[in-house]
Amino acid sequence: MSLTPFTSEIITAMHIAIVIVIGVRVIMLRPVPGIALAWLLLVAVLPLFGLVLYLSFGERRIGQSRARRMAAQRADFDILKKEFFRESMTAVDWSTHPPMSQQMDRLGRNKRESPTLAGNKLMLYSDTQQILEAIATDVDRAKNSVQMAFYIWHEGGRADKVLEAIICAAQRGVRCRLLIDHLGAASWWRGKQPERLREAGVELQPALKVGLLRGLVTRNDLRLHRKIVTIDGQIGWTGSMNLVDPRFFKQDAGVGEWIDAMVRIEGIAVLALGATLIGDWLLETGEDTLQVVESANLHSVRHAGTADVQVIPSGPGESSDAILQMLLGLIYGAQRELVLTTPYFVPDEAILRALRGAAGRGTDVDLIVPAEVDSTLVRYASRSYYDDLMEAGVRIRLFHGGLLHTKSITVDGEVSMIGTANIDMRSLWLNYELSLFVYDADFTQQLRALQATYLEECETIDYEVWINRSYIQRFVENTFRLASPLL
Repeated sequence: MSLTPFTSEIITAMHIAIVIVIGVRVIMLRPVPGIALAWLLLVAVLPLFGLVLYLSFGERRIGQSRARRMAAQRADFDILKKEFFRESMTAVDWSTHPPMSQQMDRLGRNKRESPTLAGNKLMLYSDTQQILEAIATDVDRAKNSVQMAFYIWHEGGRADKVLEAIICAAQRGVRCRLLIDHLGAASWWRGKQPERLREAGVELQPALKVGLLRGLVTRNDLRLHRKIVTIDGQIGWTGSMNLVDPRFFKQDAGVGEWIDAMVRIEGIAVLALGATLIGDWLLETGEDTLQVVESANLHSVRHAGTADVQVIPSGPGESSDAILQMLLGLIYGAQRELVLTTPYFVPDEAILRALRGAAGRGTDVDLIVPAEVDSTLVRYASRSYYDDLMEAGVRIRLFHGGLLHTKSITVDGEVSMIGTANIDMRSLWLNYELSLFVYDADFTQQLRALQATYLEECETIDYEVWINRSYIQRFVENTFRLASPLL
């Protein structure tokens, strides 16, 4: 059936209106020129489809309501900083560190208002069963408060021991708050454990709820990817591990057990972990800031060791590119050796160039990634970057001992990073993450020793063999690479 002239004019007008509105929006937001041109072309050729895609994935939209709550929360925390932060907390002796450490500190202060905190005791855990046991033990000893934020919670195995410890803590009067991502733990939310926790008196809150109506004002794929535990304002945990027992988690994915690392913290950095978690909790609940802070017992934080730690939260509405800039700072600061582990490697152009530059100036660069990951899209997109890296001298190590989920970087055996952020576009731009930048040689050498154990189970990709892989394989990899911003 042919269209009437009037109908054709209406469709043409709508087409032009969509192109103009989205075009102006893209231009004023100033994304990378290549990305901007891609959106403009898509909307011009397929206006309705392009409009839907752009509204879904084109911007880091957090919604006006959440943006207002974030602004109000920053004002509240600025007031609380004067009460909680003391000058001694940031009294770092930079003469004991390599020059890049103080430069990283300045970068974190400028990008995220996150100073390096002195006086911390760090314990690195790499055995997942020991991690769950240790967290449960800490919860069993809690006297005042237990706070947790996780992307995934999955029942089974020793993860249930942590759950039982939380229930017991709540029943003996400990204030327990759990913030669990709505989508990441979707199957857990449908189970019986959430109700058991609530019946015991645990305050349980889903983070970043998803839904069709919410998708009209905010992106549904923004996720709380942080893993944080604070207990009595004195003990903190963070790292790569979700609240799962790997022996019971994703056993049908064909990638082996997940391999993780966590850091147990005592000292001033617990204050920064607790403040980050409280901020996330308040954004979801709208509760009174002062009451939540007081009940978390953060005023009891004390110096506990000698490690200097900078806690960098990142995510839409919190920072523009803080975690990206900090990672670039580490890579550019490396002189002798740079070792990175990440389960999902889909870098942006800046990180790709920085890694190539590090290898080009003579730094030994090892990138350790799992041989198999639980995402087909990521698996092929990641491989499309190997050619350029290996050509520059970066060694690509494929880990065969399971799905290596640890996110870590060590630089010259002196400075390190460990946390929740992958080296992929999702962690850099879309997820709410938390990373520890540690200016302490002892801890860094412990982390480097852990990386060495990973290397023992790695196969190094042969560059000459790799560049001779089939044209079809390279075409598939490069095709999936086009979806990098969504991975």
